[in-house]
Amino acid sequence: MTSTIVYEGDLRTELTHLQSGTVIENDAPTDNQGKGERFSPTDLLATSYGSCMITTMAIRAADMKLAFENTKIEITKIMSSDAPRRIVGIKAHLFFPDTFIATEEQKEQLIRIARNCPVEKSLHPDIQLDVVFNW
Repeated sequence: MTSTIVYEGDLRTELTHLQSGTVIENDAPTDNQGKGERFSPTDLLATSYGSCMITTMAIRAADMKLAFENTKIEITKIMSSDAPRRIVGIKAHLFFPDTFIATEEQKEQLIRIARNCPVEKSLHPDIQLDVVFNW
């Protein structure tokens, strides 16, 4: 088992990662009767995509002895305007710090790693992905 989810009422859930005991609270978004005070389930999905990309890239960057700290991804989730409610797009814009110095070949390897992360490979193919690498 990976996690447990407990509904607390008022469209909020508490998610517990069993291995670490880490707890995340989750809210329904304001455009779906929620308070929007926490990540929504769809926020978490889009954010997981960015986290997966940056983590897999960091593993490869460490193997290549590249300074990867302070690399940042800005995530924008795009929801459908019609029913059924669903994520129709994710924008992931990566920004590398001035301290990040890599060859073109290393950059290409990192792009390949990012674009083959497990979350991207798990997303429905209808979800439009706009990924920009700002070196």
